[in-house]
Amino acid sequence: MSLDATAQFKNVIDSAKNVLIFTPQNAGGDSLGSAWALYFFLKNKNIQATVVVAPGNPYLQRFSFLNKPEDIIESLAGARDFVLAFNTKHNKITNVRTERVEDELRIFITPEKGSIDPRDFSFIPAKFKYDLVIAVGCADKESIGKIYEENPDIFYEVPVVNIDHHTENDQFGQINLVDIKASCTCEILADAILKIDAKGVDETIAQCLLAGLIDETNSFQKRNTTPRSLQVAAALMTKGAEQQKIIRFLYKTQPLHLLKLWGRVMARLQWESDLELVWAPVFLEDFVQSRSNPNDIPFILDKIKENYSAGKIFMVLYNEIAGQVNGVVKGGSSEQLKKIAQLVEGTYSGDTCEFSMQSGDTNEAGSLVVEKIRAYFIAGE
Repeated sequence: MSLDATAQFKNVIDSAKNVLIFTPQNAGGDSLGSAWALYFFLKNKNIQATVVVAPGNPYLQRFSFLNKPEDIIESLAGARDFVLAFNTKHNKITNVRTERVEDELRIFITPEKGSIDPRDFSFIPAKFKYDLVIAVGCADKESIGKIYEENPDIFYEVPVVNIDHHTENDQFGQINLVDIKASCTCEILADAILKIDAKGVDETIAQCLLAGLIDETNSFQKRNTTPRSLQVAAALMTKGAEQQKIIRFLYKTQPLHLLKLWGRVMARLQWESDLELVWAPVFLEDFVQSRSNPNDIPFILDKIKENYSAGKIFMVLYNEIAGQVNGVVKGGSSEQLKKIAQLVEGTYSGDTCEFSMQSGDTNEAGSLVVEKIRAYFIAGE
């Protein structure tokens, strides 16, 4: 009889020694809550774990009230060694030494006899130091972004567990804990690890999972909230998770710079009723006056989504350097976001479309993008 995905997940965890946990390029609270919880769950089992988070993620600040993993990295530099091999069958090596000269590392090899035949050398990559990869909240490998682009081999050389709730998940793992009926990835992970080892789920793990669940469901107010979501939340609270503490930090104690930026953006919101699209320009002065930066834009978009229920698509355009406007779009279906990415020659990853365009006027650029979207979705051009 074949094992179900949860049983397979238990088996690979039990045999793992060094686990790498991936989050998507634009990881939100659900992905970070899942990654944090998984890190501490593995740590309790004396398994080494490392979490990969793209640089500049604003949710690191938003979730700063949670216990934070000690091993968080932004790239996989040093994840594997490279081996310079020498065939010694016909000519032994008697000595090896290295020397650093400016931007070079020189390796001096002394053969037992004669000169060295270059054909006896080979350059090969060693195995990755990780023996298991777990991706949380990633619809596909590409949603991990630059880190995946620079290290695609790890997904073919190391077993992969894929834990996610997105409808467009392409089942890229050898083990796939994917449930499109779940409200979030935290719900799926909580259900799995409570089945695997309920005693191993302590207060820290429960708090991380409940924080991700609350963030993704907007404190159980979104339509994606299901009876199962509430059952999992109740189970986590019996493990010590504090719902009111999480709500206080997520919704009542926002950093001042985010509140200032949010207020400036809300004052400029524009509503395109035929597209159910909400958008706003953000100017360089807004970042300066609020002491914020473009890394805060995804968080601001999430706040707009939470507070503008009539909208389906949400967009913010901002300028960071003269003559260039950057845009971030969230919401809508995955097919809509993919099409918008094509229309504006941008990129689509997870639940986000990002793009850049040459323009000296952020308002004008926003109107242009809106007209492109309208021409396709309404006029059918």
